[in-house]
Amino acid sequence: MTSAPVSSAPTETPSEKPSLVRGLSLLDSVLLLVSGIIGSSIFLTAKDIAGPLPHPFWFFLVWVLGGAISLCACAAFAELGSMFPDSGGQYIYLREAYGDLVAFLYGWMLFAVANGGTIAALSVASAAYMGNIVPAISQQHVMFTAVGIAFTRTHAVGLVLIAILTIVNVFGLRWGALLNNVSTWTKFTAMAGFVVLGFAIGKGHWSNFTAQAPGGLSMGLSPGQLISALGVGLIAVFWAYDGWVYITWVAGEVKDPRRNVPLAMVFGVLAVGAIYLAMNMTYVYALPLSEVAKHETIAHAAAATLFSPDAAIWLSAMIAISCFSAAAAGTLCGSRVYLAMAQDGVFFKRMAVIHPKWRTPAFSLIGQGIWAAVLTMSGRYDQLYTYVIFGMVLSYTLTVIGLFILRWKRPDAPRPYRCTGYPWLPGFYVLIGVAWTLNTIVTRPTQAFWGATIVLIGVPGYLYWKRKNRELAAAE
Repeated sequence: MTSAPVSSAPTETPSEKPSLVRGLSLLDSVLLLVSGIIGSSIFLTAKDIAGPLPHPFWFFLVWVLGGAISLCACAAFAELGSMFPDSGGQYIYLREAYGDLVAFLYGWMLFAVANGGTIAALSVASAAYMGNIVPAISQQHVMFTAVGIAFTRTHAVGLVLIAILTIVNVFGLRWGALLNNVSTWTKFTAMAGFVVLGFAIGKGHWSNFTAQAPGGLSMGLSPGQLISALGVGLIAVFWAYDGWVYITWVAGEVKDPRRNVPLAMVFGVLAVGAIYLAMNMTYVYALPLSEVAKHETIAHAAAATLFSPDAAIWLSAMIAISCFSAAAAGTLCGSRVYLAMAQDGVFFKRMAVIHPKWRTPAFSLIGQGIWAAVLTMSGRYDQLYTYVIFGMVLSYTLTVIGLFILRWKRPDAPRPYRCTGYPWLPGFYVLIGVAWTLNTIVTRPTQAFWGATIVLIGVPGYLYWKRKNRELAAAE
């Protein structure tokens, strides 16, 4: 069952400025985080990990490592969240540690590609899988072609989904949280059915878990090559785990945020790790890793092997719901970052407004929805996102370094929660993050270059908004 809808806040007097409503419970927060993480990646990324790591031990270990490394970051973010329990989350942490420019570039990356592109990609993916069930809206129906881009009925349905998510969230936190909770529990039920039925009645083989890759445990690689292969595998794993930071973006609407934001991050990442391991175990039960590495849509291949090709329709429904649920979380949370940026005077001024009746960042939501629609029409959202995952992990590393900076700059600041294992756990994450970043630059230089370019494109915008903000301040 879904958690109870969040309650409405009392109406303020006309003289008061409208504020956001602290209406998200701990359960709402955990579901929001888990929903934001689990989108389409778990149905696609196994191939990218089985390729460089074709041994069951390393294949599963890299998923565990990804979760453990994310938890190290969560511990650092939890302390920062207890210091700054306001909407905007990581944007605020970066602003306090490094200043406006670094924080803005992070927020710009989210708006331009990371979150805007995610909402576009997930909405279109949800529509595409719906098209497998309802052929009338499939990608085969091209409505028109412009500048070499074919706009299909699937894209049209994707735009409708973006509009629905935006409108529901504009009308109140209560409705946005309820939509997310219902879609998330539906997703959980479908994935649990896939795993349980896969092992109970599926035509899989336990021997796939003990199959040896050529070269044995080392896979014929030197220690340096093995570490590099793990780094490549972690690129896909970090993409799959990306989204655990969502709850910090919406911290200004979480009840008792100093307690519930840290708990939501820990419980959420643990739950996601368990789900990811269960899903990947089901894939390996269905197919040996040598076959997993050949299938782009591994969930479809596993379902066909375990059950029958007819299972594709049921699987398509599960993935469509999963993608829609993740898009719902991204829609609700991302808009709060742009709200914080606008309130700082480094983004569109209108996005700083909180609706007096619905108590939501309505204009931030609408702007986000319009840009996601533009990216949907462009057809370039997937390619753009592969570039900025580099920037996202780098931003997490900078934020954890920011924990050390703020311990030095503000030693006496209130910290209701202090990072577990400080300085060793956050220090370990920083080492991993730096090593991963360097490995990505070496092994995926094109992605790293374009990721940095997308971020730096925002600098002129920052200079413009800062100048406008100074002019407004001078005029007053």
